Amino acid sequence: MRRIISIITMCLCIQLGAQAQFGNVLNRIKYSAKWKAENAAVDAVEKAGQKALQSAKDKTKKIKKGKAEEQTWTYGDHTYTMKGTLTADKYKKDAFGIVTFTNIPSDYNEFETLYSEFLGRTPHGTAAMIPMAMEMYARDREVGLKCIQLLCYPSNVSSVVSRLKDKFGSDESYGQRYLPAAVLEGANAANGYRPNRPYTVNMEASVNKHQELQISGSGTVMYIYIIGEGWDTVQRQVEIILEPGSEQYQVFNCPSLYTGCRQIRGSWNGLE
Repeated sequence: MRRIISIITMCLCIQLGAQAQFGNVLNRIKYSAKWKAENAAVDAVEKAGQKALQSAKDKTKKIKKGKAEEQTWTYGDHTYTMKGTLTADKYKKDAFGIVTFTNIPSDYNEFETLYSEFLGRTPHGTAAMIPMAMEMYARDREVGLKCIQLLCYPSNVSSVVSRLKDKFGSDESYGQRYLPAAVLEGANAANGYRPNRPYTVNMEASVNKHQELQISGSGTVMYIYIIGEGWDTVQRQVEIILEPGSEQYQVFNCPSLYTGCRQIRGSWNGLE
């Protein structure tokens, strides 16, 4: 009798062990399938983003055929170039802008001089200074705030600063120190947001036409797309304003540039 019970017990153990192993196999298959599905979803999003980016780049290449004089400006050993047809005078659907720079401005004096004497005199030059101001704010809050106050329309300053405080704060799960690089040509989440050198900001006219301020103040508001690989939507719209009698453009609104971008893969090497 005891032998029979022992045999039955052994069989049950074998059966339970087999079921456990089978269950583990099923779990591995299930988690493997889930992992593959999640990665497939990520790949699909990235492919869609890459396709949209390539389409935007192809469009920009066609636009570049238009005549536009390239201008160069230097400050010490830093070089800035600007080329484009964007203007507040008249909306042109095929207008574009390209700004390159070898380095982020070293201090406020360079930023202010660059803005007042060169880039701030065109809408695309002004738009290209947004990531510069963001990076300078990340490096030094006091200096960066002065840059943002100079570059932005007064009503836009508090919005930019409040969001950047969070994005450049101590919360690693929310912070994105690499955000200023997300609109620079060549930088994306997969390559650790490493942009091409010299740094390049590509822009084109938005589908939204110019508007005149109606409620408060006066001036012409332009809508510009900055092409950036940091988000699923590569066309990041910013609003640039030119007030009557002024030679300097300002950033009227730019939430799409401080909205969280894709999480980085690997580590970020920073900007020079």
